[in-house]
Amino acid sequence: MAETENKKEKLSLGVTAKNAWYALKLTAETGPAIIWHSFFLWLIGHGEWVFFDGVFMKVVVNALDSGQSFGYIARFILICGAVFGVLAIYSNYVENVVYPLQTNRVFGGIYKKMYAKARNVELRCYEDPDFYNRYTMAMDGAEEKLTAVVRGIFGAVIGAAGAGIMFWLMYQIDHLAILFIISPMLGNFLFGNLNNRYVFKRYKDQAPNEKVLNYVSRMMYLPDGAKEIRLSNVFELMRRQYRDATGKNVKVALKYAPVVATMNFWRITFTFTVIFEGVLLYAIYRNRVTGTITLADLTIMTSMMVAMAWLLIGVFDNLMAIMKNAMFINNLRGFLEYEETIPEDWDGDIPDPEFKSLEFKDVCFAYDEKETIHNLSFVINEGETAALVGHNGAGKTTIIKLMLRLYDPSSGVILYNGRDIREYNLRAYRDVFATTFQDFMMFGMSVKDNVLMGRHFGDDDSVVTDALRKSGVYDKVMTLKDGMDTMMTKEFDEGGAVLSGGETQKIAVARTFAKEANMKIFDEPSSALDPIAEYELFKSILKEAKDHTMLFISHRLSSVRDCDKVFMLEKGRLIEEGTHASLLAAGGSYAHMYKTQAMNYLALENEEEVVL
Repeated sequence: MAETENKKEKLSLGVTAKNAWYALKLTAETGPAIIWHSFFLWLIGHGEWVFFDGVFMKVVVNALDSGQSFGYIARFILICGAVFGVLAIYSNYVENVVYPLQTNRVFGGIYKKMYAKARNVELRCYEDPDFYNRYTMAMDGAEEKLTAVVRGIFGAVIGAAGAGIMFWLMYQIDHLAILFIISPMLGNFLFGNLNNRYVFKRYKDQAPNEKVLNYVSRMMYLPDGAKEIRLSNVFELMRRQYRDATGKNVKVALKYAPVVATMNFWRITFTFTVIFEGVLLYAIYRNRVTGTITLADLTIMTSMMVAMAWLLIGVFDNLMAIMKNAMFINNLRGFLEYEETIPEDWDGDIPDPEFKSLEFKDVCFAYDEKETIHNLSFVINEGETAALVGHNGAGKTTIIKLMLRLYDPSSGVILYNGRDIREYNLRAYRDVFATTFQDFMMFGMSVKDNVLMGRHFGDDDSVVTDALRKSGVYDKVMTLKDGMDTMMTKEFDEGGAVLSGGETQKIAVARTFAKEANMKIFDEPSSALDPIAEYELFKSILKEAKDHTMLFISHRLSSVRDCDKVFMLEKGRLIEEGTHASLLAAGGSYAHMYKTQAMNYLALENEEEVVL
């Protein structure tokens, strides 16, 4: 149903007009000079057409026919040439100086808006393929499509005015000749419009395949997968993905090729062949057979008819360009006007930074209409060290996303210091927490910037040094080429660092140590560490816990033995709660999981001893 409505909307002239007006307003905000220069450029271009074929040719032909002197005709031509020369200089300036400069300004302004919107939309949007497809389509040459719509609007309006003048002048010479204007109108409006619709459908059908092609191309040059590509057969799988996506694109192109070619054939036939050959034959017939027009009138009439035809062709070409690009603008407009459910600029009360309690009350959460968190209730109080544990897929990370209001519950409520977290200013609320996610990302910046993450303190270096020491990676960082100022990638700097997974994870943990927050959350902070490094890291974290409230997420139960509270999760439900000792004594799922892990660890140690 939604797809059908969406297609109808794309075919609506009213929506096309709204999208064109939207493009005009957006361009006025980001590069207003393009609007005025486009207006004058089209005015000059079409004005020259009208003047040359409606006035200039008539004056010259009549002057020759009436026996005017060479000097008279030459002066007229030279004056017109001088005016045309000045206008050509201006046109050249606009095309080669103004347009490139202003297009860059539009580019900067549009992408500033798009990046701001992308940052403001809720996390779930990036997990929705349809939204992601619309985002990528909106990003695809947005500034070019905007400026094309603006130029198309003025080209169509001024071209129509010029064609109207030529129509009136033509009507004075021959009433019947104006019937030839039906041909380019039919060719452009009917067949051109149909062609644009099929071209857009082809683009839309190819968009998912283009996403695959871009992904595979990106994986080929990014260092992240370089080792796996060389040490496995995954390259063959990726090549198959690329081949399949390319094959699908070819099938899509072949699907639309016959109809697109047919529409283009009829558009060209009606737009060019019929009008040019038809008018010429009609004028010759009037001159040679009926003798109703002179050779001078024949010359003027054919010149004016050709000019009017080109003006009309330009009008409809511009209208088709508006319709075509307005379809793409529809994606941009839909993206920029998307109403977020949890906007990053959500306003509200500023929460007390002093953490007192965080409570889940009967919280449920559904993802894609499938409930993954079921009637969850628990409380974390000030100064406590708590842990969420369970097998993979138990819902631990989802709970953290709910806690940080990256998601909102389907039902139930989350309370911070006794108040619904939806009542708080979102950014201020999230500043209460310092979080390390398991699926963290390192950015193409220095080690220091990757730790501070845009925050600044009185003495940044000392804050970063302290955080790196606590996470156990300071000594390694100081061996790098530029120490804390070393880039975390070789993509922009040959001297950049390529660290191990464990070292990179320690830098991610250092972010949480560096941020001043009363509650600190560690999501699998030691998943890439060996047992000794894990022990040292947790010892450092527990020292930090003396002055902060802590929450761990882990499936390694040995790391949560010293926590004040342990919440055992299974398939989105809280099945056990207590201390490590009390849960072991209860002999439930936690105890079974702990003993299983301990046995596996001891078995591994024994195997290592045998090998030694």
